[in-house]
Amino acid sequence: MSFLLLVRHGQSVWNLEKRFTGWVDVNLTKEGILEAEKAGSLIKGKNIKIDNYFSSLQLRANNTLKIIQKILKDESDFPRAWQLNERHYGALTGLNKIEMAQRMGEDKIFEFRRSWELKPEPLDKKSPYHPLNIDIYKNVPREIIPDTESLKDTYERVLKYFHEEIEKKLLNKNVLISAHGNSIRALCKYLLKLDNFQISKLEIPTGNPLIIEFDDKFKIKNCEYLDKERSKDLLIF
Repeated sequence: MSFLLLVRHGQSVWNLEKRFTGWVDVNLTKEGILEAEKAGSLIKGKNIKIDNYFSSLQLRANNTLKIIQKILKDESDFPRAWQLNERHYGALTGLNKIEMAQRMGEDKIFEFRRSWELKPEPLDKKSPYHPLNIDIYKNVPREIIPDTESLKDTYERVLKYFHEEIEKKLLNKNVLISAHGNSIRALCKYLLKLDNFQISKLEIPTGNPLIIEFDDKFKIKNCEYLDKERSKDLLIF
């Protein structure tokens, strides 16, 4: 038996401002810190020993994990992988979601946000929001840094990393991943066997741990959010 805990970072500054964030490295709000603290307390209440931690390269996910670890009294270092980053929103990066919905129509913005293969226009490489111009990505090979991504692109990089680095660590051990809405949706698509239509409907709340329990044959026994008041439909049970 093993457990996988998936935690979307707590509310970020650009979540609050309703901006497309993607690969831009913004920090948590005060509310986001409180969400991370509550996530840590909920996980602590399950009395599950976490054997391995993983996070993206992004500050909001890293700091969420550090807050959780502090509550668990386990502040060990953890891998930070760009493959677990949020989806790159291309030319939408930095724009206000409400204003763009008013300009382009809510259906079009929803399509950009949730469709499987549609990509926004590429982000100009000279933009300060482009990963090429953000310090945390200086060690990522330039040729693999995207200008824009679909959810399918995000799924492919997340799953490759999951299979190579995480899956083997779930053999009778427990793993916690602190990441982002779309990187967690990608993992849920694979693990919960969601189709392309279902994944467009899956909501991942900030700072609410999703705990997945596996049996000895790596089959899911149970899957639920720990904060029941902010749980979302997982589309499977």
